[in-house]
Amino acid sequence: MKIRDSGMPDEVTWEHFFDSRQILARLAFTDPDCHVVEFGCGYGTFTVTAATLTKGTIYALDIEPAMLESTAAKAASLGLSNIRTAQRDFVQDGTGLPDGFVGYAMLFNILHAEEPLHLLREAHRVLRPGGRVGIIHWNYDAGTPRGPDLGIRPRPEDCQAWAQEAGFDLLIPFVSLPPYHYGIVGRRPA
Repeated sequence: MKIRDSGMPDEVTWEHFFDSRQILARLAFTDPDCHVVEFGCGYGTFTVTAATLTKGTIYALDIEPAMLESTAAKAASLGLSNIRTAQRDFVQDGTGLPDGFVGYAMLFNILHAEEPLHLLREAHRVLRPGGRVGIIHWNYDAGTPRGPDLGIRPRPEDCQAWAQEAGFDLLIPFVSLPPYHYGIVGRRPA
């Protein structure tokens, strides 16, 4: 099931919105050995950067074959061998990963889904105790150049409440990620 209002711009435009290395640092992506799951890898903007920061495997999931092809091509061009792409409807079928398997989960620009709590609960399930979930979303501001309609765009307090309801402690309750995003980091209790 494709997430509502989730169309992607062209890759050059998309890449312009993010400094992926800086964002991952600000979202406490600090374990050099952990496995990672990305819910909706898109063009691989964060997937590829994460793969350069850990020896663990990055499980890049997306429902769109073109996004997976883009991510795999980037990984290959950089000689990265720790990325596994998989076409998967994680909204309907989950990630397919075992319980407590990964150290970091990336839910970036995706919690405008119909059931955001469902995605966060799946992230909680696959994270090991002490594992972290990084959340990014578009600022709740009509002036952003993209992002879902404000009627479904979550505010930071929505994401915080959902993360806590899914069982996460808020490690970083809010961080501004200029120019257009904010971030939150949750931790699965040990």
